Amino acid sequence: MSFRRCLLVVAIVVLGELAPLGVYVAYATCSGLRVEETHGPLRDEVLRIVEHVRSTLSLGELRSHPIVRAYRDFYWRIGVDPTKTRPSSEALARRALRGRFPWINNVVDAGNAASVSTLVPIGIYDLDKVTGDTLRLRAARPGEVFNPIGRGPVRLKGGEPVLADDARILHLFPYRDSEDTKVTSDTRRVLVVAAGVPEVPEQLVARAVEETLRLLKLSCPEASPSDIKVARPSLG
Repeated sequence: MSFRRCLLVVAIVVLGELAPLGVYVAYATCSGLRVEETHGPLRDEVLRIVEHVRSTLSLGELRSHPIVRAYRDFYWRIGVDPTKTRPSSEALARRALRGRFPWINNVVDAGNAASVSTLVPIGIYDLDKVTGDTLRLRAARPGEVFNPIGRGPVRLKGGEPVLADDARILHLFPYRDSEDTKVTSDTRRVLVVAAGVPEVPEQLVARAVEETLRLLKLSCPEASPSDIKVARPSLG
């Protein structure tokens, strides 16, 4: 599918302090969206993706899948127990394998379906709630506050990898998003971010963003995505 590309209106910089973790992101923006219940071609395609995963992967195979293992290993490395807090892509794939895709809205569902398809965690953020034109993947400062979806504010210990704009943390990398920048019925422009960790190919992470944009286009034919960029730690 060919897209009419729009300009990328934000940039993501990965700070050098995170280089030892081997983290990186692929990202793009998309404008001209309308948020609604998932139906029509998008719903059909999501159901096709779910059925494909169910026909090619079992729960046992999911646990031992090299991409799932890579994210689990990364969780252990940053002090998160993946048996208690599963990587979001793994959690979504598990639900899909049980025939229980979590329908939310067309924009979120596009990202979740792409995550099920690629096993790469994907975050989608309302661009009009982002402050500044450069986001930074950096280490959290001790005592910094994060406001995750579905919970009250959390005070971070410091050192956790986070994606932040000029005003707040958007994402606790690579598994939890902020209430402040979540997609709502008023969202018209989004930032799509796929989380990369060691042993996960850059091509796959970029493809997760591309798949999200493809699915958004099924629901919103007038949508205008940007080119996809990859950001790795800057060592300068």
